[in-house]
Amino acid sequence: MQTDRRNALRAIGGGVIAAAAAGLAGCSSELPAEAVAAWQGPGAETDLRRWVLAHAILAPHSHNLQSWLVDLGEPGVITLYMDLQQLLPETDPFSRQMVMSQGTFLELLDQAARQRGHRTEMQLFPLGAFDRKGPDQRPTARIRLVEDPRVRPDPLFAQVFRRRTNRSPYEMRPPSAQALQAIREAMEGFPLTAGFTDPAQAAALQVQREIAKQAWRIELSTPRTLLESYKVLRVGPKEIAQHRDGLSLNDPMVRFFTAVGLFDRTRASAPDSQAIQGQIKRFNAAIDSTPAFFWMVTADNERVTQLLAGRAYVRAQLAATAHDLAMHPLQQALQEYPEQEQMREQIHQALGAQQAGHTIQMWARLGHGPTVGPAPRRGVQAHLLHA
Repeated sequence: MQTDRRNALRAIGGGVIAAAAAGLAGCSSELPAEAVAAWQGPGAETDLRRWVLAHAILAPHSHNLQSWLVDLGEPGVITLYMDLQQLLPETDPFSRQMVMSQGTFLELLDQAARQRGHRTEMQLFPLGAFDRKGPDQRPTARIRLVEDPRVRPDPLFAQVFRRRTNRSPYEMRPPSAQALQAIREAMEGFPLTAGFTDPAQAAALQVQREIAKQAWRIELSTPRTLLESYKVLRVGPKEIAQHRDGLSLNDPMVRFFTAVGLFDRTRASAPDSQAIQGQIKRFNAAIDSTPAFFWMVTADNERVTQLLAGRAYVRAQLAATAHDLAMHPLQQALQEYPEQEQMREQIHQALGAQQAGHTIQMWARLGHGPTVGPAPRRGVQAHLLHA
């Protein structure tokens, strides 16, 4: 009897955590101060390379994994590598999102360098790009910082410390035409097509909402993809402060179930459990509150294209931030694991990206959301090779 009761409690505990944890990306309103200290800026840092890196590490990253490794061994140069221990082999099997996240880092690095009167001479994949199998030990970029009096600061830099990924329900009022134009202009020069779906396209908006809901349900009900999130789940102040990455949960109930051993992070909660169904219901409510979607399509899916798409995305998000708009990436339907194949085909059809090679690199909710706090960051030192 006692064993049965404990097993029941364990199931409830796991379900509660699944409901709270699934799909989060490092954001919580009550995180330990040391976990978000990087958002205070570089302070009195005198080394230019470390100063720009202190801004680059604030870039958005899938699952908040921060898979950036940096070598400063060559004077005046920053060499960026992929951290091969910080990947998502189940939900991002070809590391498309990981490469995009290298791009977000490089964009903020470039903006920070401009702020200090330097241009970046950037070589992408200087030893060759990764193949489709995934990243390897070759660098993703080699950057030389060159002082140049002609360089002008980027106005988007003012939003670096304000930028957030906001998964909350949004207000139903659509973004203004001025805001949408600013987002478009922020991505000018990048090899992609960007667009928006808003209330004026009611049928298309509803189609995309349904695709988002179904893709989310698939991710929650596929054990290995749910467990991948569990592996990077940080519960409570101690774990959050220790790791300063991944998915952070500081909710008292979650912490209680973890403390008493009722949450086994090696086991996925049942898809039909009350807690998982509750999480689906909450996600669906957020999707139904979405007044607009933002998307980016590229003509191919090469590694350089993915990286440049990451640079363009963070610029779009910074422009949205300047207009008090929130963004929430919906990567589930874009992911290349088999269970999402139908959803991937549907969203490509919905957005008119059906030509050979055309790839949706980003699809995101867009709207006015409540204020949310920053995600944890590990700090510059944690990303340095040979530190």
